[in-house]
Amino acid sequence: MMKRNAGFTLIEIMLVLVLLATSAVAVVSTLPNNKRDEVKEQALRFHHLAQLLGEDAMLNGVDYGIRIEPHQYHFLKLTQNGWQPLEGVKFFTNVKLETGITTTVTIGGAWKDKDRLFKSDSMFKNDDIFKKSDQEQKQLPPQIVVMASGEYTPFTVSFEVDKQHQFWQVVADEVGNLVLLTPGQTLDQYLSEQALSTQERS
Repeated sequence: MMKRNAGFTLIEIMLVLVLLATSAVAVVSTLPNNKRDEVKEQALRFHHLAQLLGEDAMLNGVDYGIRIEPHQYHFLKLTQNGWQPLEGVKFFTNVKLETGITTTVTIGGAWKDKDRLFKSDSMFKNDDIFKKSDQEQKQLPPQIVVMASGEYTPFTVSFEVDKQHQFWQVVADEVGNLVLLTPGQTLDQYLSEQALSTQERS
């Protein structure tokens, strides 16, 4: 009986190459293929991190904050020395956005005049934790506060790519909703869709 030569045949090699190519396509297809996908991923990431921060605040009884800049955001913790960067926590690191992606924040409700919350004539003027030394003043306060109760200051954080005016938004309202909105979608539309979906399932 003729013995088979050691090594791979041409067909076997071609099969391996096809499998590798298929795997590569599968991996690439899971990655953002353009900036529109990337801005969606950034909005999803922020939404998830904000949710986790609220859960952590309740579990540990700590007040947290999020400082939003045009091309990045970072997390803060309220201490006896005022707002300090949140360090040593795996998920809550300084997040820098990809080139072309910008973010803006709008504060709503009673927190709209956010700067007054950290001045001596604010509602916290008798609270020592809001008195800042010259060194502490270098740390800008967060626009978004996540309280130990798990509540958020009402806010809208908008993610935009290349100034196309197509915004992915993360919104927290006065009654505790924290939602991710697609471009053109409003909070009322989202809540109506969720209510309808709940009715259909019941």
